[in-house]
Amino acid sequence: MSGISAVGPEAENGDRGLLFRGSDVEELSDLIRVRFAPHRLSVLADHPLDGRFRRLHEGAVAIYELGYGSEVDITPEAPLDFYNIHVPLAGGGAVTVNGKTLSSPLSIAGPAQKLTMRWSHDSVNRTLIIPRQVVDRALAVRLGDQPQKPLDFSPVFDHRADLVRAWLNVVKHFAEFADSALAARSPLAIRHFEQLLVNGLLDAQPHMLSEAVAGHGCVALPSAVRRAAVFCAEHAGEPVSVADMAQAARVGVRSLREGFRTHMDTTPLAYLRSVRLDLARRDLLAVAEGHVSQTITDVALRWGFTHLGRFTGHYRKAYGETPSQTVRSARPVR
Repeated sequence: MSGISAVGPEAENGDRGLLFRGSDVEELSDLIRVRFAPHRLSVLADHPLDGRFRRLHEGAVAIYELGYGSEVDITPEAPLDFYNIHVPLAGGGAVTVNGKTLSSPLSIAGPAQKLTMRWSHDSVNRTLIIPRQVVDRALAVRLGDQPQKPLDFSPVFDHRADLVRAWLNVVKHFAEFADSALAARSPLAIRHFEQLLVNGLLDAQPHMLSEAVAGHGCVALPSAVRRAAVFCAEHAGEPVSVADMAQAARVGVRSLREGFRTHMDTTPLAYLRSVRLDLARRDLLAVAEGHVSQTITDVALRWGFTHLGRFTGHYRKAYGETPSQTVRSARPVR
């Protein structure tokens, strides 16, 4: 059975947005290729594909529902150039980002990241596609400048967190609204929903600019200090000097130091260290909750702390506990 168009008789009977239903692997793969990315789709089970692919909305944010009816592997042919969010509705699966298998398929992968997926025969996912430029525009409104790098989100959503639960409810309500006849007659409401989804994502899911976009003073800072602060967040995992920060801020080193001293009561390198500590804590909490499998040493080295004793000392001073206590204290995902 081949795929059917959304204008076919089944769509007319209420199956709005149906793009495909059937067993033709090549046809389903072609439809996914057009809407997501070039990829390789492999059916693993003996029984044939029984796929179902629905379009709920395509705009600044796209949202689909997709099930395969058979166990499958999906491997994009290149790193992503958009944000790909999976919200499981049924069944199970495994998602791997940059070679690391995530603890839950409730996940987000972003531009430049390598994504692979394996879905069970009974899996159904709500999938959101958000172009990088849409996220960049929302960041520019908050930060006053266009980001230089795509956001690096924590890859797994913690469904127990209040903000994440609230955002997932927005996704659910948007899916229901987009699937209604009213959506076609209310484009302004659709645009408001899209903005709510993108801005809610920035506030709900941790990422490297979380503190800045949450309004903790970054926008109110002088532009040079703000640019340096954003540069620190975007390049925290790389070797960064005060000269690098000054160049990004478009001022001299002396002016940058004076700006940080006057407006943030710290030095540029101390601020960079605090950014790295926040990111290290984010990763250690993810380890504790079972989202990723890494050691404390792995996390410390990732964020530029090569001396583990000094890392522990700075960490304890900032958070009132050692890295090992953080890893032990968080409740693991069950």
